[in-house]
Amino acid sequence: MQINILPIIFTILTFVSTLGGGLFGLKYKDKLHLILGFTAGVLLGVVAFDIFPEIISLINELQMESVSTMVALVVGFLLFHIFEKMLLIHHEQDEFYAEHKHPAVGVASALALAGHSFMDGVGIGLGFQVAPQIGILVAIAVIAHDFSDGLNTVSLALVHHNHSRRALTLLIIDALAPVLGVLSTLLFSVPDKFLVLYLGFFAGFLLYIGAADILPEAHSKKSSFRTILMTILGSSFIFVVSRLV
Repeated sequence: MQINILPIIFTILTFVSTLGGGLFGLKYKDKLHLILGFTAGVLLGVVAFDIFPEIISLINELQMESVSTMVALVVGFLLFHIFEKMLLIHHEQDEFYAEHKHPAVGVASALALAGHSFMDGVGIGLGFQVAPQIGILVAIAVIAHDFSDGLNTVSLALVHHNHSRRALTLLIIDALAPVLGVLSTLLFSVPDKFLVLYLGFFAGFLLYIGAADILPEAHSKKSSFRTILMTILGSSFIFVVSRLV
């Protein structure tokens, strides 16, 4: 049986790209407010220029109605909102006047991003099952985004007061996730209709952590034009990458 080496090569590149982004975030954590500003822009860009166009394309291709996907988006947004606020309510009786930052929220956010990275790997594997050309295009898109994924994982961990070692552990999990995703496609296939709902759910999650969590934290100490500029650069970066790929 002949083994296709291309998926293996691109999977290794996704691992390296994710790890590189996260290590960058760890090294420059003293500039965390600027990194968070950029991260918020990246998440907005991923939703607007990557996920939404894919949702629209799949809905048109499958001739689906769009309401169920938007419901999945709202569920994704509200589910993490409820989870985060329940943690805050649980702790605020003991620390009523304290600043509420809980490591569990950062861990949950990072693991959710790892789940998305796993699905990126699934996309690569399924793409190569259809045709080598499709697999390569999907892999290039994933690699281009994975640097930001690693950066986002570390940022989410650090902003919720996780120590650097835990952030590094979460980064390694996120970097391994697409590798496991590719391998999993040897065992199953994902229906397109389920993929549309998943994309809607994850878009809601990204919108929440970007707009309601990361961006306010980026400006919590001191707002500056540099932070705003980093947010614009983050969304512009994803716009350019999505157009090139």
